[in-house]
Amino acid sequence: MTIYQLLLRNIKKNLRHYYLYFFALVCSIALYFAFVTLQYEAVVGKLGESFKVQAGIEVASYMLVFIVAVFLLYANGLFLKRRTKEIGLYQLAGMTKRQVSLLFLIENAALYAGSLLAGIFTGFIGSKLLMMTLYKLLGIEQVATLQFSWQAVIQTIIVIVILYALLMIMTSLQIRRYTLLALFRQQSKTESGQRIRWFQVVIGIVGLFFIASGYYTSTTLFDGNTENSTALTRKMGYTLASTIIGTYFFYKGSVTLLFLLIRKSKQGYLTIQQVMSMGSIMFRMRTNAFLLTVITTVTALAIGFLSLGYIAYYSSGKEADASTGGADFYFASEDDQEKFQKKLGESEIDYEQTKKEIAQIKGNIADTLSKDSTLSPEQEVTFISSDQADIAVKAGHVIFVKDDDYAHTSFQAGTLAVHASDRNRSYQLDDIVKRSIVPSIVTLGGPAAVLSPADFEKVHNDKAAKQQTLHFTTLKDREDEEKAANLFISLKPDEIAVSKKASSEISRIAMGLYMFIVGFLGLAFLLTSGCILYIKQMDEGDSERPTYSVLRKLGFTEADLRKGVIQKQLFHFGIPIAIGLSHSYFAVKSGWFWFGSSLWTPMLVVMVMFTLLYSVFGVLSVLYYQYVIKQSL
Repeated sequence: MTIYQLLLRNIKKNLRHYYLYFFALVCSIALYFAFVTLQYEAVVGKLGESFKVQAGIEVASYMLVFIVAVFLLYANGLFLKRRTKEIGLYQLAGMTKRQVSLLFLIENAALYAGSLLAGIFTGFIGSKLLMMTLYKLLGIEQVATLQFSWQAVIQTIIVIVILYALLMIMTSLQIRRYTLLALFRQQSKTESGQRIRWFQVVIGIVGLFFIASGYYTSTTLFDGNTENSTALTRKMGYTLASTIIGTYFFYKGSVTLLFLLIRKSKQGYLTIQQVMSMGSIMFRMRTNAFLLTVITTVTALAIGFLSLGYIAYYSSGKEADASTGGADFYFASEDDQEKFQKKLGESEIDYEQTKKEIAQIKGNIADTLSKDSTLSPEQEVTFISSDQADIAVKAGHVIFVKDDDYAHTSFQAGTLAVHASDRNRSYQLDDIVKRSIVPSIVTLGGPAAVLSPADFEKVHNDKAAKQQTLHFTTLKDREDEEKAANLFISLKPDEIAVSKKASSEISRIAMGLYMFIVGFLGLAFLLTSGCILYIKQMDEGDSERPTYSVLRKLGFTEADLRKGVIQKQLFHFGIPIAIGLSHSYFAVKSGWFWFGSSLWTPMLVVMVMFTLLYSVFGVLSVLYYQYVIKQSL
C-alpha cells in the first residue's frame, strides 16, 4: 500500500470526526474573507473617510484571525490525541516519524485547501449579507452591491497558509516527542478513578468565595464611594482577577464539591442517568478547568460587550428624544428658532412652536437617592412648572422626570432640599415619571424636577436661581422630517441648537459600527468555542464506548443511556454558559447606565440569543453520543 492509498483511506475513515472541524474552518475563513472584502470595497472606503469604518473592520479581521488560530491550535491537538494509537501502529508497521508527519501534512493540506475554496465561495456570498447588515445598523439607505476582490483572496490565502504552517510544525514536534509506549497509553489516561482530596474541597469553597467577592465589588464600582480613578482601577482589576480565579477554582473543585454533596444526600442510591452524568462531570471538569475558564471568561466578555453595545444602540432613539426634550428641534436662542422657522415656511413645512420657562438652583437630593445610586447628592437641579410639563403635582411636593431605567433605580421617596437665597425650601418626592420634557444638555443628564405653579414661581423668582427660556419646534407631518433635518444642517445657529434626527443618526452610526464588529466577533467565538466543546465531547464519547457496551450487556436500553447523555450534556454545556451569563450580568449591571437608558430588554435579548445558539452544539453532542451508544453492541 502506497502512502497516497493510505492517505485516502485515512480521510474516508476520519470523515465523521472532521466534519464539524471542517465546517468551523469553512465558516471562520468565510467570515474573515467577508470582512476583508468589505475592507477593500469602494463604498465602505467612502464611509471609512467619515466614520472610520475601514479601521474598525481591519481591527476586527485581526481579532478574528486570533480567535480562529486559538481554535485551530486546540482542535488540532485534540484530534492528534485521538489518533495517537493510529500513529503508534504506523510506527510498528515500519513507518518513520518523518513519514508519519508527511502523511499528516498532506492530509491536512487537502483539508485546508478544501476549506479555503469553500470558505472563499461562502464568504463572497456572505459578504453581501454583511454589507446589508452594516447598512441596516448604520441607517444607510443604499443597495448593497459587491465585486469579487482578488486582494481579499490573496490576503486570506496568506493568513491560512501561515496558520497551516504553524499547525504542521506543532504537529511534527508532537509526533517526534511521543515515544512508542506513550502513543498507546495516551488515550487511556483518565481522571475517572481519582479520589477527591481535602484540598480540592478547600479550592472549591475558595472559588465560590472569590466569585461572590468579585460580584460584590462590581456592584460598588460606581456607587459614589470610590475616591478617585486609581481606586476605581484597583476595584476593576480586583473584580476581573477574583472572578477569573474563582471561575478556575470553581471548575477545579467547586463542581466536584457540589455534586459530591448531591451524591451524599442520596446516600448512594443513584439512577443510571445520574451515574452517567454526575460521575463524568465530577472528575473530567477538573482536567478541563483551564479550558473551561477561558471559554467561560470570553463568553462573559462577548455577552457583556454585545449587551452594552445593544443597550447603546437600543437607547439611541430615547437619547435623541431626550436631547431635544421630546420635540423635533431645540433652540437655546429665540433668534435661531425664528431663522429656522423661516426656512420651514419657505419650504411649506407645517410646524408647532412652544417655549418653556425653567429655573436652575443648587439643591441637595441625598434623601431621595437609593443606596445603589451613583449620583452626587449636591447638584444643580432644573425646575419646571407642572402646567408646562403637563403633570399634576401637589403643593410642597415634587416629581422627577427622566426617560431611562436608571432613574427608577436611583431614586426613592424622600425630601429634596433647595438652597434658596432667603431660606432653604424642601419638597417631598412623590414619583419618577419616564418622559422627556427638558433637553438633557440643559439638565446635564439629571432629572427635571416638576413643581406646582405656585412653588415654581417662588423658585423661579429666587435671587439664587438662574432663569432660562427654552424654545422647541415640532413638525406636524412625519414625512417632512428628512427635509426639515437637511434645512437644520444648513442653519448656522449662534447658540446651542439640537436636532432629534441628527442626534439619532450620529448615535446610530457610532453604535451600529460597534454592534457590527462585536456581533460578528461574538459569532466567531461562539462558533469556535462551541466546536471545541463538541469535539471534546466526541473524544469523551469514544473513550466511554466500552462502558456503554457493558451497560448494554447488563440490560440497560438505549433510552436509559440516552437520558443519562442528555443530563450530562445539560451540565457540560449548561454550566459554562450559566456562569458566563452570570458574570456578564454583574459586569453589565455595574455600569450599563454609561451606555444608554434601557437595560433589561437589550440585555435579555442578547443573553437569550447567545444561549439558543450555544445549545445547538449541545444537541449535536447528544446526537453523537446516540451514535456511539448504537455502535457499542
